[in-house]
Amino acid sequence: MPTLQQGPPAGLSAEDLLEIRAELIEFAEDIFEPMARKDQRRWGEVYLRGLMLDGKRKSIEPMAARLSDGDEQCLQQFVNQSPWEWDPVRARLARRVHAELEPAAWIIDDTGFPKQGKFSVGVARQYCGALGKVGNCQIGVSITAAAQDHSCPVNWRLFIPKEWDSEDEENQQRRRKAHLPDDVRHTEKWRLALEMIKQLKKWGVEPKPVLGDGAYGDVTALRTALSKLGIPYVLDAKGATSAYPDSARPETPPYCGRGPMPSPRYPGKPRSLRELALGAGRKRLKTVTWRAGTRGAMRSRFGAIRIRPANAELRNLARENESELESVWLLYEWPAESARPTDFWLSNLPPKTALAELVGLAKLRWRIESDYREMKDALGLDHFEGRSWRGWHHHVTLVSAAQIFLTVRRRKPQRQRAAA
Repeated sequence: MPTLQQGPPAGLSAEDLLEIRAELIEFAEDIFEPMARKDQRRWGEVYLRGLMLDGKRKSIEPMAARLSDGDEQCLQQFVNQSPWEWDPVRARLARRVHAELEPAAWIIDDTGFPKQGKFSVGVARQYCGALGKVGNCQIGVSITAAAQDHSCPVNWRLFIPKEWDSEDEENQQRRRKAHLPDDVRHTEKWRLALEMIKQLKKWGVEPKPVLGDGAYGDVTALRTALSKLGIPYVLDAKGATSAYPDSARPETPPYCGRGPMPSPRYPGKPRSLRELALGAGRKRLKTVTWRAGTRGAMRSRFGAIRIRPANAELRNLARENESELESVWLLYEWPAESARPTDFWLSNLPPKTALAELVGLAKLRWRIESDYREMKDALGLDHFEGRSWRGWHHHVTLVSAAQIFLTVRRRKPQRQRAAA
């Protein structure tokens, strides 16, 4: 079957694209059904072919030149000006991914889109992973549905830096040029991720365990919100994060006879995750293999203990509510060659969860790098040259659709062989 080439130029040959054209048309008719006009649905399918077709640049002008029925002006209008809504399209994509690919987790992450100039929507000097340094870029936050051998983005948000909220006339002019809606303001990346998770639930998609790096895992409010929503998580954490052992309980100090009665509180100072893991010792460690890598099985030593995260915010909240701190898993990796644990995760999965399941989910986050790489190298995720809010959202939605179509198609022979 047609496959993506490795390295630039990347994509499908014209012959491969012709072979899958009938399937792509059927896919596009379903995914783009929410679009009000027939011509919008038609140009949606053309744009998908442009993204998939072999070629170094996947911006509109070169895509239109490579396609026999490409029209630069029509594609520009479809992506940058046409008023079709992206959320209904993403909802269909998300439901299709979960029905056909059976993902094991949702990965929250963000990726940079390097840009020249200051007028592309949301652009600012900020850290850009694609550049490996601070540079001029946009940042997109995504939710990716992932399993061990595949992953697909199912929702996106564009991060708006604080400077775009400025009321000075120069910035207001920049907002108008980018067609940035008045009600769209700076929102922290973790809040954008939480918004998307809630939106996925509204679309009728069953929540999966949420994974994320320390930029998300260290946010107390995000972990608390996920627990309140009943959504499991396995999130990276820093070794210095404060916590009590699971056995710790709040105690009420003796009343001195004056003033208000003292409220229950946890005795002593909390320890760090690293200290708690070291205290558990090496005897609790087990060797776990989580997947096959290019150089053989990937395995290491892990331990897992129950703890109670206890930074000042959580302790104050527990005191105000006269409640106990939440009991969660501390998963830690302690390689044989290391004198101490090297990596830490917090998880609200049930107490009887197997160590192999915790490790499998914690290590599944590698899929996001593969996902971003394929979308950028082969499908032009960061090749969009427009500047508008609408154009950016249209483009990332269409790239997601192309990625999902190709992933589902790659998975079909595997599912057919398994059924046989």
